[in-house]
Amino acid sequence: MKAGGDMKTARKTVCVFVLLTITKAMITAGNYRLSATVGNSSVFTCPQKSNITMVTWKISPKVGGPCTLGYRADQNKTDRTNCSDSMNWKFRPDRDPTLEIRQVKIAHEGNYTCEVVAPEGNFHETHHLTVLVPPKPTLSCDDQGNPVCQAAAGKPAAQISWVRESNSTPNEEGHDDGTVTVLSKFTAHSTKVTNATCIVSHPAGNWSASIACPPRKLLFVHSAFKIMNYT
Repeated sequence: MKAGGDMKTARKTVCVFVLLTITKAMITAGNYRLSATVGNSSVFTCPQKSNITMVTWKISPKVGGPCTLGYRADQNKTDRTNCSDSMNWKFRPDRDPTLEIRQVKIAHEGNYTCEVVAPEGNFHETHHLTVLVPPKPTLSCDDQGNPVCQAAAGKPAAQISWVRESNSTPNEEGHDDGTVTVLSKFTAHSTKVTNATCIVSHPAGNWSASIACPPRKLLFVHSAFKIMNYT
């Protein structure tokens, strides 16, 4: 009975060892969230290991098909599939497998997963990229003499506020590319207000401006009538 118990214990020990070995072989280094402003560059790091055997970048953008970048140490060879020219290794992949995107576009938004094969195991690291688009702010006066603030084509939608209190409710208009235009009209609580300051808040940067709108002018249209005689 004791021998049988020892064999069961040995089997359990072997199973635990195998599970630990599998766990060591498949190590998830981490999941990260980062953002980049459209037009700028973005860098994605990968687990730094010595004696790398293979590196694979798997990119899954929200728009368009997936692409891959790969490196094999035994062949000292890199390859790419369906990746744009703006997406490439920042350095030599055998020394540093960092990925870089030059001139980030909205279409680059998505998931970037790096898989590294090394003697001590396989390592995965995933980056979730969000692309920011700064809105184009403008401040003007409408025909009624009200200040109008607009933050056009921003991603995500910008927040508009006024320094003086206002009854304004911002209106949003979405676009096909995922950007949003926000418009806010200043409506003062008091007729004594002569100027207003608009503040546009956005993750890519803030903006503010002031304006003084003249009071509404009444326009008189004089019509001249021509009397025609018919005979």
